Amino acid sequence: MKTQILLVEDNERLGYVLREYLSMKGFEVSWASDGQQGLELFQQHSFHLCILDVMMPGMDGYTLAEKIKAAEPAMPLVFLTARSLKVDVLKGFNLGADDYVKKPVDEEELLARINAVLKRATPGKAAEPSDTIRIGKYLFDAKNQQLTIGDKSQLLTKKEAEVLHFLCLHMDELAPRTKMLQAIWGKSDFFTRKSMDVFISKLRKHLAEDEQVQIVNVHGSGFILRVDRG
Repeated sequence: MKTQILLVEDNERLGYVLREYLSMKGFEVSWASDGQQGLELFQQHSFHLCILDVMMPGMDGYTLAEKIKAAEPAMPLVFLTARSLKVDVLKGFNLGADDYVKKPVDEEELLARINAVLKRATPGKAAEPSDTIRIGKYLFDAKNQQLTIGDKSQLLTKKEAEVLHFLCLHMDELAPRTKMLQAIWGKSDFFTRKSMDVFISKLRKHLAEDEQVQIVNVHGSGFILRVDRG
C-alpha cells in the first residue's frame, strides 16, 4: 500500500507540481486548494502525513493543523511557508509540526524531509495515525472499537465505532448527516438514515456516564458531539 499524503496548497501551480513530483516518487497524493477542502479530505480519508501551506485565505494552515491534531494527535505535519520569522516557526512547532519547508520549495529537499519525518514517526514503517481520542472523561480507541471511562470499558460494534469516530473528527462542530452517511454507509436513503439514528441513540447511552458529553441533533443538518469543558 502506498503512503497516503494530504497536500493543502492554494497556489495552483505549486500544488500541481508537488502532487506530480511526489506521485512520481511513489506516494499517493490528495491535493486540496484551500483549508476547508483540506479538512474535508482529511475527514473522509486516511493519511500517513499532511503537508500544509501556512498562508491561505479562509482557514489558514495553523487552524487546519489544530483541527487535524485534535482528531489525530500523532499525525505527522510538514508546513510550507514563505515566512521565516522565529515567532511563526515556533507557533508551528507548538502546534505539533514535525518540520518546516521554506518557499520557494525545492522538491528534492521536501522529499528528503518527508522521508525523515515518516521514519521518525514510526521507525521501520510508514507512520500510523493515532487511534485514541479523548471525549470528556472517556477514551475512545477507534482501532480496537473500545470506549473507556475510569476502569470500565465498552466494546463497540464496527458501525458504532465508525459513527463515533466521524463525530470525533467534527468534535464541537456540525458533522453533516449526508456526509456521514456517504462516508460510512456509502449512500443516503431512508433506510440508512434510520439505521444511523439507531446508532446515534446507542452511542448516547454509551456516553451517558459523563454529563458533559452529549450528541446534539441539529434538525435537517446533522449532529454535534459536544463536550462541555467548563
